Amino acid sequence: MLNRRTLIASALLAPLGSFATPALIASAHREVSRGAPVPIRLPRPTGAFPVGTTELHLVDRGRDDPYVPGRPRELMVSIWYPARRPAAPAPYLPPLTAQVFGEGAAIALQQPVGTIDWIGATSHGGLLAPVLPGKRPVVLFSPGFGVPRGLASISVAELASRGYVVVTVDHTYEVAGVEFPGNRIEVQALPPAPYALLARTARFDDLRFVLDALGRLARGDNPDAEHRRLPAGLGAVLDLDRIGAYGHSAGGLTSVDLLVADPRIRAAIDLDGALGYGYDDPADCPTVAQGTTRPFLLMGSGAIGPGPHDHRTDPSWGLFWDHSSGWKRDLNLPNGRHYSFVDYQALIPWFQRFFPVPPELIANTVGTADAGSVLRALRTYVPAFFDQHLRQRPSDWSHALPETKFIA
Repeated sequence: MLNRRTLIASALLAPLGSFATPALIASAHREVSRGAPVPIRLPRPTGAFPVGTTELHLVDRGRDDPYVPGRPRELMVSIWYPARRPAAPAPYLPPLTAQVFGEGAAIALQQPVGTIDWIGATSHGGLLAPVLPGKRPVVLFSPGFGVPRGLASISVAELASRGYVVVTVDHTYEVAGVEFPGNRIEVQALPPAPYALLARTARFDDLRFVLDALGRLARGDNPDAEHRRLPAGLGAVLDLDRIGAYGHSAGGLTSVDLLVADPRIRAAIDLDGALGYGYDDPADCPTVAQGTTRPFLLMGSGAIGPGPHDHRTDPSWGLFWDHSSGWKRDLNLPNGRHYSFVDYQALIPWFQRFFPVPPELIANTVGTADAGSVLRALRTYVPAFFDQHLRQRPSDWSHALPETKFIA
């Protein structure tokens, strides 16, 4: 299992090389040959709309922080949305977060700090880009344990380019570093183990609070703690009658927890998150025991433990599957690994063009999966699921794409 600092690093290592053009690769090689750090390049979203993004600082004054008692719970979230026109790109990670992450990444990659330009990296979201009018379905994204919200920028930007408003959340004191306004960063502050149930409850409460804040935004309020300027019309495009949730790892189980317990969520995707997290017996988990009548998609990785992660091998997924009625699907990436579902799957091959990446890091993050095929699968199945269940646009689930396998 990856140690804490390696885990922090792996969250930003996704394979980009398979999506880079020869000209881009040649340009990057010239930069590195001059001694510049390796630049980060993310594949462009394929939807019809330019993408805008902004952030909110949310303070839940009615909740004591579960990790740092005596302080109200604070969160940083990003909102990604269809834009009228492009704007200057937002940072891939906030600068202080990028610095903390870059230090961990250097350890995981066995390279000097500064080898990769984390701080200068940008996303495909235009900062404060003008909002494209029109009611849009809303999707919450929760990252894996210890992982910054920016690590899912590829799939988040893809959904926004296809007409969704996507809200990503950093779970403060669990993630390596969360940057707040005023150049303040709060670093990981976990209590002595076991803390799984604490983290699970904190995440669930975080997402419900974010939903409340989106309600305020839709009513015309500015929920940002500093009341910083937001793109005009942002609240007006939120269709809070069509909300979905998805997440990776711990974020996947949080999304399903929310699906089961909060009627505002109409559909959810779990990307490789075991639903029994925090329970010795998964049958004791309320979410698993209750099941749901609402639609969900499970997407698991390849060989971990006794075999691929699916509802036949993971007792928590199996019990939840059996206790649930209605629409459900189970897909698998046989050659992928736990971090194939986030930007890792794009960055590691890119880094391999400039320096050797430790084989054990590759094995623990993305495995042997073809990065382009995985990207195509995620760009197909994640939007197709939300299109079907938030937009009533039926999708074809009759055959699997390369690098994927339909379990049920």
